[in-house]
Amino acid sequence: MAAPDAALVRTWALALEGAVERDHHGFPSFRVKKGIFATLPHPGHLHLLLPPPLAQMIADSDPEAFSELHWGKRLVGVRVELARASSRVLRSHLRTAWAHRSGVED
Repeated sequence: MAAPDAALVRTWALALEGAVERDHHGFPSFRVKKGIFATLPHPGHLHLLLPPPLAQMIADSDPEAFSELHWGKRLVGVRVELARASSRVLRSHLRTAWAHRSGVED
């Protein structure tokens, strides 16, 4: 399967129950009840907002595709290099980010 692109990620995100797309500082964000679960700051990158232990585990699992995302000194999720990510794995992580923000157990 080919690496995911921004259009495919958008399709996956909006297929999740209750997910909507909104502008976030000039780029797309995907939101559900409790806030943003993912953003597309650049066509080649996705940010997934996740609890720190999970973000660190994902970043460590595949450093070519995932890296820690910090706001200031706080770990808030992972940055995804779409061209290097497995579609299957990324779709699973996107669902996990959605579940975390929606209050649904993944």
